[in-house]
Amino acid sequence: MSGGGGGTEASVGGEAAAGGGDKRRDSPGTAGSPAQLVIKDLGEIHSRLLDHRPVVQGETRYFVKEFEEKRGLREMRVLENLRNMIHETNEHTLPKCRETMQDNLNQVLQRLQAATDSVCRLQEREQERKKIYNDHLLANEKQHLIQWEDFLKEQHNKQAEMDEEHRKAMERLKEQYAEMEKDLAKFSTF
Repeated sequence: MSGGGGGTEASVGGEAAAGGGDKRRDSPGTAGSPAQLVIKDLGEIHSRLLDHRPVVQGETRYFVKEFEEKRGLREMRVLENLRNMIHETNEHTLPKCRETMQDNLNQVLQRLQAATDSVCRLQEREQERKKIYNDHLLANEKQHLIQWEDFLKEQHNKQAEMDEEHRKAMERLKEQYAEMEKDLAKFSTF
């Protein structure tokens, strides 16, 4: 870097000493003054030392180029692997799966049909058992209703008998008390 800076100063100084035909350098208030030359040199030094945009842009372009190449190669490998996997699947795995599925599907369908038939038989048996149970419940309920009606009739008859016995007992007691009052009335007159 120091070599580049020295070359710049020499060229600037050489032009100033030679007094070339450049109008900007010859004009009294512009580039011809030593302050202007120093400012220009400082600007060049500053851009070389501190302005890294051109270098960074070059490095960035290089990095992007390398990254895209590597990425492209990696994606190509991935795509090639996918293509091989798809080819393997289509040529070998899929036919094996299809054959196995067809072989096992018939067995599964037969088992499913047998299971369906078995379930239907069980359901019919259950419905018959429920029907018999419901019929038995209805018969028992009718029998209990008949027994209940007989019981109520019997209770009514017993109640009527008890009422009759009670009425007769009351009449006997009334007669007995009426006789006792008559006997008592006979004794109380003395």
